Amino acid sequence: MAQGVTGTELTQRQWVFAFSLVTSLFFTWGFAYGLLDVLNSHFQEIFGIGKTQSTLLQLAYFGAYLVFSPFASLFMEKYGYKRGIHLGLSLYSLGAIFFWPSAKFRAYGGFVGCTFVIGCGLSCLEVAANSYISVLGTPKYAAARLNFSQGFQGVASFAGPLIASRWFFRGKNATTLDTVQWVYLAVAGLGLVLNVLFYFCPLPEITQDALAEEMHEAGMDQDSEPFIKQYHCIFGWVAQTAYVGAQVAVAALAVNYLTEQGIGIEKPFASQLFSFCQITFTVGRFVGVVLLKWIDPALLLSVYAIACCVFALGVTYGPGAAGVGCMFALFFFESICYPVIFTLGTKNLGRHTKKGSGLIVMGVGGGAWWPPMAGAIADHISTAQSYVIPFAGYVIMAMYAIGMVISQTRSGGFRVRAVDEIAQKRAELQTTGMVGRRESDSDIIDKKGSQEFVETV
Repeated sequence: MAQGVTGTELTQRQWVFAFSLVTSLFFTWGFAYGLLDVLNSHFQEIFGIGKTQSTLLQLAYFGAYLVFSPFASLFMEKYGYKRGIHLGLSLYSLGAIFFWPSAKFRAYGGFVGCTFVIGCGLSCLEVAANSYISVLGTPKYAAARLNFSQGFQGVASFAGPLIASRWFFRGKNATTLDTVQWVYLAVAGLGLVLNVLFYFCPLPEITQDALAEEMHEAGMDQDSEPFIKQYHCIFGWVAQTAYVGAQVAVAALAVNYLTEQGIGIEKPFASQLFSFCQITFTVGRFVGVVLLKWIDPALLLSVYAIACCVFALGVTYGPGAAGVGCMFALFFFESICYPVIFTLGTKNLGRHTKKGSGLIVMGVGGGAWWPPMAGAIADHISTAQSYVIPFAGYVIMAMYAIGMVISQTRSGGFRVRAVDEIAQKRAELQTTGMVGRRESDSDIIDKKGSQEFVETV
C-alpha cells in the first residue's frame, strides 16, 4: 500500500474500504457512551448515592479524554493512524473486561476506574477516526463526511438505553449488577474483534507531509506558522470543551429530569424516552449531512447553536410535557455540533493536523466537570434548574460559530476552492487511471481565473 498519500489520492475502492472500516469505530464508542448515562441513574439505586456522586462516571470517562488525547496525538504522529487505532481498541477492551470483577464485588470505585481506562481507549480512537475521516477527501465536504460517520455513533448510543430499559430496570435486575457484567463482556468482545480486523486489513496512511504538500500546492501556508498561532484550532478547543460539557450534562441527568416533570413518567419509561431522544439526535446527524452539502458549516453551526440556547432554556423553565418536548428539540439541534466544531477547528492545519485533532478531542474533557456542576444544582435546587449549566456551554459554542462565519466572510474563498480543485482533479485521475502524467496543481489554480480571488467562502 502506498505511503505518504492524502485522502484525495486514494482510488475509489481504497477510499470506500478505508471510510467503511474507520466508520465502524464510531459505533464502538457510541454504544459505550449510550450505556454510561443510563448506568449513572442505575448506580444511584444500587449504591445509594446522590446525583453529584453518580457523575463520577462522567468525570472518569471524559477526564480520560483530557489526560490521554495529547498522548494519543503524539503517538499517532510517530506511529501512524493504524497503530493508534490498535492502542485505542486494546485499552477499550481492557477497561470493559474489568467491569466483571467490579460488578462481582459491587465496587463503585472499580467501575469508575474501568470507565477511565475505557475513556483513554476511546479518546485514542476519536483522535484517529475523527482526524482520518476529516482528511479522507476534499476539505469542502469534511463536515458532511464526519457527520455521516458520527451518525453511526448515534445509532449505537440509543441502543444502550434500549438495552437498559429492557434489562437494567426491570424485576430483580433493578437492584443487581448481573446484567452489567454480561453487557460489558460483550463490549470487550466487540473491541477484540475490531482489533483483529484492523490488524489483518490494510489501511492507507495519510501522512502529515502529504497534507502539508497539498496545502502548499494550493498556495496555503498557514501550517508554516507555529501551532500556537492556529487560532481557529485553539478557539475550537474552547468551543468543543463547552459544547461537550453541555451535551454530557444534558444527557447525564435526562432520566432524572423526565421522571421529575410531574406527568407520571417512571424510570423504565424514562429510559425508553431517553433512547428516543438519542434517536432524534441520530436523525439530526443524517439530516445534517444533507444540509452541509448546501450550507456552509460555520453558518449552520451558528443557527444550531442559537437553537440549542433557546431549547436549553425551554427545558429549564418549560412545565410538564412542554419541557419534555424542548428536551427532544435540544437533542436534535445538538446533532451536528461536535463534528462541525471538529472540522472547523482542524481545517487547513496541514502538518499540524494530528496535533490539532488531539487538542480538539481533548475538548471532550469538558464532559468531566460540567455534569458535576449540573448535578450539584440538581441535588440542591432541582434537575430542571440544572440545565442552566448546558445553556452557558451553548452560548460559548455560538460565539465561536458566529466568529468563524465573520472570519470566513472577511477572507477570500479562492484558496479553499483551490484545495478542492486539486482534490477533485486527483480523484478524476485516480478514477481514469491517468497516474503517469497529471496536470500540475499550480495550473489547476491558475485556470480558475483572477476573479475568484475576491469570492468569499
